[in-house]
Amino acid sequence: MGSSGLTDKVDNIKKLEDNNAAAVVLKSLFEEQINAEISKASFTQGNAYPEAYEYIEEYTKNKVITDYLKLIENSKKSVDIPVIASINCVTNSEWIDFAKNIQEAGADALELNIAILPSDPFEKACDNEEMYFNITEKVREILSIPISLKMSYYSAGLAQLIYRLSASRNVDGITLFNRFYHPDIDINTLELTSSNVFSKPDEYTLPLRWIALLSDKVDADLAATTGIHDGSSMAKQVLAGASAVQIVSSIYKHGAGYINTILKEFEDVAKKHNFATINEMKGKLSFHKDKDNKTFERIQFMKYFGGIT
Repeated sequence: MGSSGLTDKVDNIKKLEDNNAAAVVLKSLFEEQINAEISKASFTQGNAYPEAYEYIEEYTKNKVITDYLKLIENSKKSVDIPVIASINCVTNSEWIDFAKNIQEAGADALELNIAILPSDPFEKACDNEEMYFNITEKVREILSIPISLKMSYYSAGLAQLIYRLSASRNVDGITLFNRFYHPDIDINTLELTSSNVFSKPDEYTLPLRWIALLSDKVDADLAATTGIHDGSSMAKQVLAGASAVQIVSSIYKHGAGYINTILKEFEDVAKKHNFATINEMKGKLSFHKDKDNKTFERIQFMKYFGGIT
């Protein structure tokens, strides 16, 4: 189960386990969330003396962190499945201290949700990509539990970036991909609004492509997320080479019990093609490491679109 509001309470996590979720990624601890909590506390203490600000700041920050650590500890006491913490970070500085506490609280692993959106025209692409390495290297130095990187697809050389991240040995897994907030415009009010909060079923093809192309070329485990709404799309990710699949939107829409529906559909696909184990199925349709990706992609494009007029 992917990181979301469905994994922010022990009762919810227990319900997911009861419905055969194999693991849960807790709702992310945001650096912005901590800063917002500090600002809110400071605002409500408007009459406080300036020297009180430092105390308020430290208290508020500690409370947010303490609540998150309690969620990890209580979840570990309540369920047997792996509990994976998640940090959504925007810098490579102070938040790294949070990671130490997360490991000590008993998390089975940590997912680093590094949401880099290359929106600054004055920032070089290599500087954005280097942030992945700076952050994962610092976290790897202080943690012994497995680390997974959830990354975006914004890169001029995405395949090489994923390959280099895997080769760095700073991460054990890579989750493809971050799903960013999509803005929209309300024509009636002329205000900015949010677009689709939930993924759509046809969005599964983006991670599918890159997992199929890279799963046989990198050592890190690749996890698929976004657009996986049924057992067939889950099976496709595994056939492409995914080691894990994260679902969120479909559970928001249908409830925790829908996990069993997805698993049943997945099993039906496996039985239909006589796969006795997931390992037999995994990577069956990945692109072989000795082949050239560009040639493969070009052939597929000509095959399916060459005849369209």
